[in-house]
Amino acid sequence: MNTTPAANNKINPPLMSYVSLKRASHRYRFTSAAFNKALLLGSLLSMSGVSLATNQSYQYCSTDGCRTGGTVTTRSDYAKTKYPIVLAHGASGFSAIAGIYDYWYGIPQDLSRSGASVYVTQMAALNDSDIRGEQLLQQVEDIVAISGAQKVNLIGHSHGSQAVRYVAGLIPQEVASVTSVGGPNMGSPVADQLLPVLEQGGSVSGILVAPLNAFLKLVGISSGKAYEQDAIGSLNALTRASALTFNARFPQGIPDQYCGQGASQVNGVRYYSWSGAGKFTNPLNPAAPLLTATGLLINEASDGLVPTCSSHLGQVIRDNYNQNHLDEVNQVMGLVSPFGPNPVELYRQHANRLKNVGL
Repeated sequence: MNTTPAANNKINPPLMSYVSLKRASHRYRFTSAAFNKALLLGSLLSMSGVSLATNQSYQYCSTDGCRTGGTVTTRSDYAKTKYPIVLAHGASGFSAIAGIYDYWYGIPQDLSRSGASVYVTQMAALNDSDIRGEQLLQQVEDIVAISGAQKVNLIGHSHGSQAVRYVAGLIPQEVASVTSVGGPNMGSPVADQLLPVLEQGGSVSGILVAPLNAFLKLVGISSGKAYEQDAIGSLNALTRASALTFNARFPQGIPDQYCGQGASQVNGVRYYSWSGAGKFTNPLNPAAPLLTATGLLINEASDGLVPTCSSHLGQVIRDNYNQNHLDEVNQVMGLVSPFGPNPVELYRQHANRLKNVGL
């Protein structure tokens, strides 16, 4: 297994030690007064919550292990959670294509700059919920070992919601929190209507399914792992009937009534969710027309793919942000609504929320 030593994942102390400052004073011939001012400045920065810049790495993972994704300059501890943050992508997703283009566009970097320890996982882009959940579970076990942390904070977008819930249901002792972002926790009418068309086979299925599986396998290779893809299995998992079956096995955080709020804490794991209710949010975003079209298949408020009520899990932070399904992960390339919240800021704020409750 290719892993990065735990020592490489730790944030350096935000302030120089007394010894380091003293050595620096000799090297640059500080006067005694200047040295005392430096100590005083460090103390004031510490008291004010401002951290001196350090280097912080975020990780890309797959079932083959984790590797350093990139290094950023840490500027604060605002998002410095007690436990690492683990991101789980949705259907047709990836970690980072060629290590350059992130599914979570700009989000891991921002969280790392704000002090968080971040791991970006990779699962099959399209497959059954259990298969993707098992892939994530293996990575969570690796991350716990690599980081030395006892638990992780899981955040899943779209079909990634089922994956993080699967892991929390099986190993709650290693999960501090689960957050669902635009998760089809009660299924999606879009899947209900598209699945019969593709299952019937014929020219439509032949034209779409095999090429899509092949293409997403190539995307997976470029992200680090060639998982087998199953477009039909993925679509079936997102239907309302399959969601009910999955929820019977993993009920943690699921509301008792449609559009309600679920238990905010189960088996020591805190549950949260948020989602959008926008569709054509930015005319420059090439995905906006597509999500507007799929939104017509849903006869209630939605983000273009998932009804807002279906996204509810645990404590519902909000379900009507002016975001469509891809805006929720700052896609495509940050071309989100200029009249909605910055998606990157929502993740940073949520990390601070987790930090403030000791997670």
